[in-house]
Amino acid sequence: MNTSEDQNKYMQAQERVKELKKFYSSLFSYCIFIPLLAGLNYYTNGLRHPWFLWAALGWGIGLVFQAVKTFGIFNVLGKNWEEKKIKEFMEKDEFSSQKNMWE
Repeated sequence: MNTSEDQNKYMQAQERVKELKKFYSSLFSYCIFIPLLAGLNYYTNGLRHPWFLWAALGWGIGLVFQAVKTFGIFNVLGKNWEEKKIKEFMEKDEFSSQKNMWE
């Protein structure tokens, strides 16, 4: 393995760590603020009108999408797929150029 491949792998790992950190930060914020909003809702009207659920639902949907992106859940067309296709096309082009060379 050469240094450019090592550097590329390091950059990919660094990007992955940033994504994980961002997701866990969002999850932590959700776990802190939604109960605070629920408490405020209870304090103001005794949960007769549970408006905090709208914030919990909206933020929760955002967290689900972020988790799907971060952890690669349902990752049909993700980075791994892109890399495999790029390698496949490069190999195909290389093979066809070698084939044309012998014709």
